[in-house]
Amino acid sequence: MYARYLQGNASATNAADCKELAGVLAATGLEVLAQPSPLSLLPLSPRASRLLASLRDFMEGHVLPAEAKWAAEVYAAADPWLMPHSAVMEGLKQEAQRRGLWNLFLPGVSGLSQAEYARFAEVMGRSLIASEACNCDSPDSGNMEVLHLYGSPQQKKTWLEPLLAGKIRSCFCMTEPDVASSDATNMQCTITPVDGGRYFEVNGRKWWTTGAGSPRCVCVCV
Repeated sequence: MYARYLQGNASATNAADCKELAGVLAATGLEVLAQPSPLSLLPLSPRASRLLASLRDFMEGHVLPAEAKWAAEVYAAADPWLMPHSAVMEGLKQEAQRRGLWNLFLPGVSGLSQAEYARFAEVMGRSLIASEACNCDSPDSGNMEVLHLYGSPQQKKTWLEPLLAGKIRSCFCMTEPDVASSDATNMQCTITPVDGGRYFEVNGRKWWTTGAGSPRCVCVCV
């Protein structure tokens, strides 16, 4: 936030105050790292510990060795965006599902708390392809959370179920060219009910929408 303040992109009036907060957080982190023995800030349940161990094994034995093969497969395609499936990625997904390392981000499915999932996200963050292999990749994960919490039965059947199964992809349209889009209250895009509420008209301009060009992207969250 402080960096955005320096660039003139912050929307909060007190964004400059984050400079001092960043210093405090950095100092606290260094103090924790300097402890003579490991300090567990996020204790795991026995089940979460077993899953985390399985994830680490999955990363070392499958994901990291597959990175070069995945990259070669993608770069060999005439147009990576038009490649509907990656054989390497599909193999990783099957192994992740076999290990129970699928949809870890969603507490209602995985049984993990948000604090526990942070440890899993840290491990998956070591690889560019691990999150997708476990169906925890953004923006799908956030979109699935929205559908899981607020979607109608029809929306869940149409979009959530195939997303949870890894059969389709989605995108999230937030960033707009003329406002500080990190603050959703700045959004200029409007959604207006028409025909007595049977439909909604979306009027606005979005850009930098990750994944929108994929042929597997069939669900857009605005």
